Amino acid sequence: MTCQDAMQARGRSWLEAAGLVLVRQRPAKGFMFLTMEDETGAANVVVWVKIFEKFRRVLLASAMLGVRGRIQREEEVVHLVAHELTDLSAGLASVGNRKTPFPLPHGRGTRPITADRASIRAACRRGATSSMQYDHIDHIKVKTRDFR
Repeated sequence: MTCQDAMQARGRSWLEAAGLVLVRQRPAKGFMFLTMEDETGAANVVVWVKIFEKFRRVLLASAMLGVRGRIQREEEVVHLVAHELTDLSAGLASVGNRKTPFPLPHGRGTRPITADRASIRAACRRGATSSMQYDHIDHIKVKTRDFR
């Protein structure tokens, strides 16, 4: 399941999701918070002490992680509570051996379609910006959290 689908699943449902590990946080009590991300969005993962000890090496060494667990919902806060973890870093390591490149996402704001930067600079110096084509981002989604 994608990270976005996991975060929208109903509470107490069992599922499996995977993604790149963005953040590992380990507060004083021994449990761990993870944030992982795939192409659809981010997922918050909670790893309790027993699972942390069982999968310690996988948790601390993986760049890409598979998580099987149960969704926990508390009002607006959604977590995937981990029960099993799988190191998927080997699949991530094969990215450089691909025959075709991954399509790159567009940056924020406005960006010229053409890749020839010298012609763009020359056109801007001449003031000929009206002939250039631009991609526009119509919507930017921003997720915020209240840690009070």
